Amino acid sequence: MNLTNNEKKVLYGIVKFPNYNDKMLSEKIFLKQSTISAIRKRLKEEGYYKIISVPMLQNLGAEMLVLIHTNFNPVIPLEKRIEITEKSIEAYEEIVFSMGEEDKGFSISFSRNYTDIGKINDIRAKTFGKLGLLDREYPKEVIFPFEISRIYRFFTFAPLLSNLFGIDDKIRDENLFKIKKANLGRKEVDIFCKFVENPEASLKEIAEKAGITRHTAGRMKRKFFGDMLKLVVIPDFSKLNLKILSFCHLIFDPKHAPADDEIKKIIDAPTIFFAARNFEYVSISMHRNYESYKFHKMQALQKIRENGWEAEKYIIRTFSIDKAKIIKDINFLPITKKLLRG
Repeated sequence: MNLTNNEKKVLYGIVKFPNYNDKMLSEKIFLKQSTISAIRKRLKEEGYYKIISVPMLQNLGAEMLVLIHTNFNPVIPLEKRIEITEKSIEAYEEIVFSMGEEDKGFSISFSRNYTDIGKINDIRAKTFGKLGLLDREYPKEVIFPFEISRIYRFFTFAPLLSNLFGIDDKIRDENLFKIKKANLGRKEVDIFCKFVENPEASLKEIAEKAGITRHTAGRMKRKFFGDMLKLVVIPDFSKLNLKILSFCHLIFDPKHAPADDEIKKIIDAPTIFFAARNFEYVSISMHRNYESYKFHKMQALQKIRENGWEAEKYIIRTFSIDKAKIIKDINFLPITKKLLRG
């Protein structure tokens, strides 16, 4: 990574303030608007980041966020496993992201109820078991019903970049998936899906794709963004020299567990995902090397001990960014259509 200090500031600004134009970003990071425009264009052309639209599915009919993680039989090559699962499992709309290595993997899903996700899990277990893919264990599911859970980070990269670039900034973690039910008319559903599918499109382009006026597209954008839709910027991992992804699932002893938002004390800069309910959490973090990962792990365990909490069970799976494969890249459009169109 050979970014200048100004390029680091702009990339960080784009990630932290994905809705900001160059003028607004200029006021936040104290660089000239023209400088920001030139750097943004260069970073985009060189693939340093991509923008995705994240629909607030908890307000559109989804009841839960679900993570599945498991170990696999390392005798079965990863490419063969991907070939087997792409059509039978990954094709389900509920799965929005999955990645794996030779001997392990995890996925992130959204579902309107447990029946929908349970069907996928049954097919997954049956397929894995029949083909000898499992390594002595059933796939583990972690369910976070939105009504009783808090998702403090969801592909949140600003704290990580702040740490990597040496940028001093305060991060305030709040529940990102607050419930505020939304109702959309049939035509609004079509327009909403266009915004989900085309996160970087201009209002003119959205209007043309949806067959509406630019004025209507602007009005719909103002209605959608906030409680129904958010933009998220994802940097290129390889360009940031990130080498390790850590997936941690921890279950607390109910007699010695954190109360409500106290669990936020565990969250640190490398954490890009953090979901919690009363007695468990799942975190995903990214690191440049093993030493960084080990420090992150020890910090979390130390905070647990310092606060008098006790871990009843925890599983940590580490993935090599160079060796792991993105089996299903982030895609919210299928589940959005399923929830809104039935």
